[in-house]
Amino acid sequence: MSNYHFVVERSGIHTTFQDSGYEHLQHIGITTGGVVDNNLFKIANKLLDNDFNETIIEFAYQGPRLRLDKGKAHIVVTGDVHFMISKKSEDFSEKLGETFKTYQLNEGDIIDILATKSSVYGYFAVEGGFSINKYNNSGSTLVRSAIGPNDGKCIQENQLVKFNLKSIKKNLKQLSYFSDHKDNIIKVLEGPQINFFSSETIKNFFKRTFRISNNADRMGIRLEGNEILSKNSSNIPSEGIIKGSIQVPGDGNPIVLMTDHPTIGGYPKIATVILNDISKIAHLSVGKKIRFQKVSFETAEKLCDKNEKYLDKIFQSITTI
Repeated sequence: MSNYHFVVERSGIHTTFQDSGYEHLQHIGITTGGVVDNNLFKIANKLLDNDFNETIIEFAYQGPRLRLDKGKAHIVVTGDVHFMISKKSEDFSEKLGETFKTYQLNEGDIIDILATKSSVYGYFAVEGGFSINKYNNSGSTLVRSAIGPNDGKCIQENQLVKFNLKSIKKNLKQLSYFSDHKDNIIKVLEGPQINFFSSETIKNFFKRTFRISNNADRMGIRLEGNEILSKNSSNIPSEGIIKGSIQVPGDGNPIVLMTDHPTIGGYPKIATVILNDISKIAHLSVGKKIRFQKVSFETAEKLCDKNEKYLDKIFQSITTI
């Protein structure tokens, strides 16, 4: 394990180590997990010349306050995030940091990730990655299952966060292009049990808006304000489910399953959020309204291809400061 480390002065909200998650383990009850926003994850690692799947730190609403106790670190914050950097050499005068821009920290320096702005999740990454114990070759933490780095727990106040010292870069980088267009339309595919619902109910599902409830986390987001009731039973034999599945329990308030979803479920699924829009709905805070739009498999695939081209354009816009 590395001796280079930060000290956690404030842990933030649901601050965890994450990467792209787990593969081929759902049959033994281990969900995929991984980062909520794959684009912000990849951009952070690209700016630091890390491997795309290098483990980073994810937080919700408020991030950690970290003091660099040992070593030097080349870092970046991605997302719509407000943070400050205090340099020991400058008598800890606080300066507002810019996201999508790398910084060099020296021993004693502090980074204080105060809050996300118009979104929920943000990311903190270090060049060389964090020195962690992986599970099944993944650096993702599944808190509810107590699986993954940090003994399957959120990062805690006063703990040491160790990192690998890859190199000490003199050239810092930033993005010169980033588009963050947001809307409240979530694209979905028809769910496997859509026939459990009447034509009128299906029409209302797509026509009327839902509201993000305060029951929302990495496991799922419960929706309110548009009751959806099955014409059949609200229970089905338990079967495998995936990220993005929209389950409809007996109370009529749908649940959108997120990255830490269970591996099986027994509620009918009216629709499935496409992969491109998982992060969009995840970033919407409590009380925000959304509407679902049905798309075809072909459209979903084209949107994935479009996103890859968008990422390529972002990567090409990286410049040296």
